[in-house]
Amino acid sequence: MLKLKTPIEYVKGVGPARGELLQKELNIFTVQDLIQHYPFRYVDKSQFYKINQLSPDMPSVQFIGKLGEVRELGSARAKRLVAQAYDDTGRIELIWFKGIKWVKSSLKSGGQYVFFGKPSVFNGNLNVAHPEIELLSAASEKRTSVLQPIYSTTEKLSVRGLNSKGIEKLVKAALPEVAQELYENIPTNLHEQYRLMPRGAAIKSIHFPESNDYLRAASFRLKFEELFFLQMQIVQLKLNRQNSTPGYVFGKVGNQFMQFYEHHIPFELTNAQKRVVKEIRLDLKRGLQMNRLLQGDVGSGKTMVATLAMLLAIDNGFQAALMAPTEILANQHGIGIAEQLQDLPIRVELLTGATPASKRKVLHEALRSGEIDILIGTHALLEDTVQFKNLGLVVIDEQHRFGVAQRSKMWRKNELHPHVLVMSATPIPRTLAMTLYGDLDVSVIDELPPGRKPIETRHLRDSSRLKIFEFMKQQINAGRQVYVVYPLIQESENMDYKDLMDGFESITRAFPLPNYRVSIVHGKMKAADKDHEMNLFVTGQTQIMVATTVIEVGVNVPNASVMVIESAERFGLSQLHQLRGRVGRGADQSYCMLITGNKLSKEARERMDTMVRTTDGFEVAEADLKLRGPGDLMGTQQSGMVNLAIADLAKDGQIIPLAREAAINIWKNHPALEGDGLDGLRAFYQEQLKNHPNWSKIS
Repeated sequence: MLKLKTPIEYVKGVGPARGELLQKELNIFTVQDLIQHYPFRYVDKSQFYKINQLSPDMPSVQFIGKLGEVRELGSARAKRLVAQAYDDTGRIELIWFKGIKWVKSSLKSGGQYVFFGKPSVFNGNLNVAHPEIELLSAASEKRTSVLQPIYSTTEKLSVRGLNSKGIEKLVKAALPEVAQELYENIPTNLHEQYRLMPRGAAIKSIHFPESNDYLRAASFRLKFEELFFLQMQIVQLKLNRQNSTPGYVFGKVGNQFMQFYEHHIPFELTNAQKRVVKEIRLDLKRGLQMNRLLQGDVGSGKTMVATLAMLLAIDNGFQAALMAPTEILANQHGIGIAEQLQDLPIRVELLTGATPASKRKVLHEALRSGEIDILIGTHALLEDTVQFKNLGLVVIDEQHRFGVAQRSKMWRKNELHPHVLVMSATPIPRTLAMTLYGDLDVSVIDELPPGRKPIETRHLRDSSRLKIFEFMKQQINAGRQVYVVYPLIQESENMDYKDLMDGFESITRAFPLPNYRVSIVHGKMKAADKDHEMNLFVTGQTQIMVATTVIEVGVNVPNASVMVIESAERFGLSQLHQLRGRVGRGADQSYCMLITGNKLSKEARERMDTMVRTTDGFEVAEADLKLRGPGDLMGTQQSGMVNLAIADLAKDGQIIPLAREAAINIWKNHPALEGDGLDGLRAFYQEQLKNHPNWSKIS
C-alpha cells in the first residue's frame, strides 16, 4: 500500500532507473511530490474527427484509426519511425524521430488506436509527428475526465516512457492509494467563507476534472491553500516580532530634529512624506524593534524621510548608519546629507571600499567613541572592525541589492537589534509585497514633490537617430544635459562594450569639440577614472554622458533633462523605469527616448507601450510582474522566493489578500492553533514548517 512519503521508485511502473530520472529531472522524490506535480494545461478530448476532416491549420486533435505497417527508415541521426493510420475516409502518416525503440515495441500493426496530435503537411502529405497513442479498447473504458491533463516532462523522461501520458498513468494509479492521507487542513468555517472545494476532491479534480467548473473550483481551492499556509508563516513572523523583539525607545523629538525640520529643509514636505515620518515616529517610541519597508518612486523624497529618522536617533542619544549598494550612491548620500546637516552640530562620515587605511583607522576610533553621529557607506559597514558605540537605527537603501546574511550582520552591531528602515526605489506590487515582505510594516510615498513635471517618454526606431541627435542639440543649446545609455549584459560583455564604443564615436562625431563635450562611463574603467568622468557631468563641464547601466542608481543631476536608452528592448521594465528616473529631477520638462530595432517581440513591444503610457512606478511594476513573474522581478536569490506548486504570485494576486485575511484571523482567534476543527490545520502547518524554513524572513 502506497503512502505519501513512499519513495517514488517503489511506485508500480517506476523502479530505480526511472525513479532516479524523476528525481533529477522533475524533483519528484516521493508519492507526495508526484501528486503535487500538477498539470500545466488540459486538452478537451470530448470530440473525435475522421481522417478526411484533418487539416494543418487545426490544433492538436483526436481521431480513431487502424495502424498499418510500422517501418524504420533512414540511419544514424536521420533515423525515424513511420507508420500509416487509416479509417473509412482516408489515411494519414504517423512519424517519430525520438524514442524509436520504445515506441516501436509498443505498437501492433492492425490494431485499432486512438491517436492524438497536431496535423501538418510535409511534401504534400498529411502527417502527425509524435502522436499520443492508446489502444481503442483501453480508451473506451469509462474516462474519469474528458479534459486530459498535460504534465511537464523532459526529453530524457519521455524516452523512458514517462511523457505526459506516462506521468498521467502514475498519478492515476497512485491517487486512490493515498486518498485516506489527503486529510482536510482548512477549517470548515473558512470553507464556507471562501467557498472552498474539499481538499481530497480538489486534488482528484485538478488531475482529472469532470468539467471546466470542477477544474476552476479545484484550482481555486489548491491555490488558496498554498497561499494561505504561506501567509500563516509570514503573519506569525510579523506577530512574533511585534510582540517580542525589544527595541530602543526613542521617546523624544529633540533639538536636532526640530532645528532641521523648521529651518533647514529647503522645501515643503509632501503629505505622503509627513505621513511616513509619523508612522516611523510611532514605531520608534513603542519599545519594540522597528522593521519597516519604505517604498517610493524615484525622486519621491525617501532620503529626506530617512534623514529625519536618523535625527530622531541622534536626539535620543544613538548613532545611525545608512548602507547603500554602490560607491556612487554612498558618495551621493554622504555629500547630500552632510550638506543638509552642515549647520547642525552633527558629524557625518563616509566609509567605502575606497576609503584609505589611514582614514579608516581614525573613523573606527571616532565611531567607537561615539564622535560620529551618522556613518554612511557600502558593504564596508558590514566588516567586523566597524563597531559603533551605540547604534540605534540602520537605513538600507535599495535593500534588494543586499543578501539576507549581509543585512543581518548590521543587526549584531549592538546589544539590542537596532531599528531598521529598508528603502526601495523599485516599486513592488502590493500582492508581491504581501508575500515577500509580509513580515514588515510597509510605508509608501505615493506622491512626487510639487513642481515636478511628468517625464515625457517616446518610443523611436533606429532610423530616427538623426532626429534624436537634433533634439539633443536643442536641449543642450537650452542649457540642459543628456544621458545616452547602452545595455550591459554579462554574457555578451564584449559585444556590449563594442556597442558602447561605437555609440561614443558616433556621438563625438555628431557633437564635436569645442561646442560640445562628452563624458563616458563603463564597467571596464578604473574607479578613479569613472569618478572623474562622472564629476565632469555632475558639475556641468560635459553636456552628454555616454554610459552603461552604472548610472541606473545614484546619479543625481537636476540639470539633465534627456535620457536616451539605446537597444531599449534589451532592458527589463523595472530597469527602464529606474533609468528614466535619472531625469525629471529639476523644474524643466524632461524626456526619455527609447530606441529599438524595427523587429520587436510581443513582450518587448508591451514593455515599450507600458513605458510610454505611464510614469507611475507601481503601474510599471505590476506590468513587469505580469510579464516576467516574481522570481525574475525580484531576483530569486535576494528575495528568498519560494517555489509554489500551483499558485502564481503574478497571476493570482486576487487570492493573496483573501489568504492573508484568513491567516490573520486564525492567529488572532486561535494563537495556539487549538480548538474545534483545527487539528488538521495544526498538523499540516507544523509539517510545512519542518519542510520549509523561514524563507520569508528578510531581516
